[in-house]
Amino acid sequence: MSNLIVIAYPDVATATTVRDRLLDLQRQNLITMEDVAVVERRPDGKIKLHQSANMTGMGAASGALWGGLIGLLFFMPLFGMALGAAAGAAGGAMTDVGVNDDFMRQVAAKMEPGSAALFVLVVQSTPDKVIPEIQPYGGHILQTSLSQDQEAQLREMVQGAAAPH
Repeated sequence: MSNLIVIAYPDVATATTVRDRLLDLQRQNLITMEDVAVVERRPDGKIKLHQSANMTGMGAASGALWGGLIGLLFFMPLFGMALGAAAGAAGGAMTDVGVNDDFMRQVAAKMEPGSAALFVLVVQSTPDKVIPEIQPYGGHILQTSLSQDQEAQLREMVQGAAAPH
């Protein structure tokens, strides 16, 4: 079972930096994430989602591959690739994996303009190694699916970075 953690940051640059740090930690096998996304509430109030996986692009690439292979069977590989890419892109655009986009927009609508939030769907982690890596960036825990004790401990650790030493 995955745990959802939503952390608010004063700007999109900080949220993106923390996201990139978490992706580095995932490459080191210290955390396994099902999804990670940054949601920005722009100064004009508009909401922008920065997804980690581009499903449209992935769908188009896989559709082109399969379309080309099927096209070879009918001696029309270019037509098959074009048709497969179009179908794959359409399917990928309609696919929503990980954190629900509507939920992210609802949370972002309550944030201050100019701020951002990091949405992380954690499958497993090594908290004693991951938290110290993101702690210097501070942040404010908006929501989690953790137990009350785990959430309180996470809040204390993340907000501890904001306290002067």
